[in-house]
Amino acid sequence: MHNKPKISVIIPALNEEESIGLVLRDIPEDVVNEVIVVDNGSRDNTAAVAKRSGARVISESSKGYGSACLSGISRLKQDTDIVVFLDADYSDYPQDIHSLLRPLREDKAEFVIGSRLSGTREKGALLPQALFGNKLAAFLIRLFWGFKYTDLGPFRAIKYKDLINLNMKDKNFGWTVEMQIKAIKKGLRIMEVPVRYRKRIGKSKITGTISGTIRAGAKIIYTIIKYSFLR
Repeated sequence: MHNKPKISVIIPALNEEESIGLVLRDIPEDVVNEVIVVDNGSRDNTAAVAKRSGARVISESSKGYGSACLSGISRLKQDTDIVVFLDADYSDYPQDIHSLLRPLREDKAEFVIGSRLSGTREKGALLPQALFGNKLAAFLIRLFWGFKYTDLGPFRAIKYKDLINLNMKDKNFGWTVEMQIKAIKKGLRIMEVPVRYRKRIGKSKITGTISGTIRAGAKIIYTIIKYSFLR
C-alpha cells in the first residue's frame, strides 16, 4: 500500500442529530479523505447537521444497520484503500481511528476491530446485556472457527478490496458478526486494537430496549450458527 492511502469513513445514522456533529468534528482530518453519513430514515435533523459538518450524506430508506452500511459501500469510489465504519452516537472516540489504521498502513493486517473490552470504558457505557452478548458471540466463534475475538465492536477498519471480497449480505443486526466470520473464512489477517468507549448520546436502539436486545441477540446467534454449516 502506498504511503498515503485513501481513507473513507462510513457512518450509519438514525435520529442522531445531537451526536453526529460531535462525531464528525472529532474525525482526524489529516488521515481521512471522505466521510459518508448514511441517513437511515431519520425523523430529526441528522442529515442537515451532517451536511453542515462537511460529510457527504446519502439516504437509505431500507431500515437496518447492515442496509445502511451496504448503501455506504455502494457509494465508495474504487480508488478507496481503507474503509472505516464508525457509529453516529459518539460512544466511540473518532480520534482512535489512528490506532485502527496503523496495522493496515503497515501491512500487518487486512481487518482491524476496535475492541471496547480490551480498551478503556466509561462506567455504564456497555450495558450488561451487551457485555453478555459479546462474550457469548466470541465464545461461539472460537468454538466453531478457533479464532479468539474479544468484541463485536462496530468501530472497525478494513482494506477496501478485502471488504468487497467478503460479499457482505446482512441488512440488520448480523452485520458485524457476519464480517468477522467471513474474515476468518477468507483467511484475512485480523487484529484487535484497544479503543476507548463512553456512554452514548441518546438511547440505544438495540440494547436500550428489551425487544431490541432480544432481536439483536437472536440474529447474531442465528448468523453464527448459519455460517458454521456453510463451511
